[in-house]
Amino acid sequence: MDAITLLREDHHTVEQLFKKYEALGERAAKSKRTTVDKIVRELSVHAAIEEQFLYPVARERAEKLADMAMESLEEHLLVKLELSMLERMSPEDPRFDAKVTVLTELVRHHVKEEEKDLFPALRQALTRNELRELGEMMQAAKKSAPTHPHPGAPDEPPLNLAAGPAFAFVDRALDAGRGAVKRVRQRVS
Repeated sequence: MDAITLLREDHHTVEQLFKKYEALGERAAKSKRTTVDKIVRELSVHAAIEEQFLYPVARERAEKLADMAMESLEEHLLVKLELSMLERMSPEDPRFDAKVTVLTELVRHHVKEEEKDLFPALRQALTRNELRELGEMMQAAKKSAPTHPHPGAPDEPPLNLAAGPAFAFVDRALDAGRGAVKRVRQRVS
């Protein structure tokens, strides 16, 4: 699968999660938490692979693409800040829904720009084989990408290539621990 197809599929997945959240009722705290946790994971992995692979390639190919990539990195930072705050908030917090709304607007804006401007420019700048190879690298990188936002972490190579797997290891260990605690609590109750 080529890189652009892979990223469009990610965009679709996140959009479906946003729509699911928007359809939830005011008192659906548990479902809101679960949906936001899925959004956090999807966007964290997606941002990591774009930052590790897509944007560096874009920056190498053309000044126009480099400018778009730099703007995207700034948008990613804002998204990661929102995600990190949402992770720590309770769905009962009066600002929770507002934060999800702001996050949704940020991401939808970002996706629109990528799909309208960046992706077509990349299709012109890269060959089919290059896009396919890039997509394969990105797909493989998803398996070892961070699953939580790290707004203070480096977002450009070479530092993000070293930091990403380290954060991913910690994230996945914490995810496994949280899952084990949740299963124990379910058995006890």
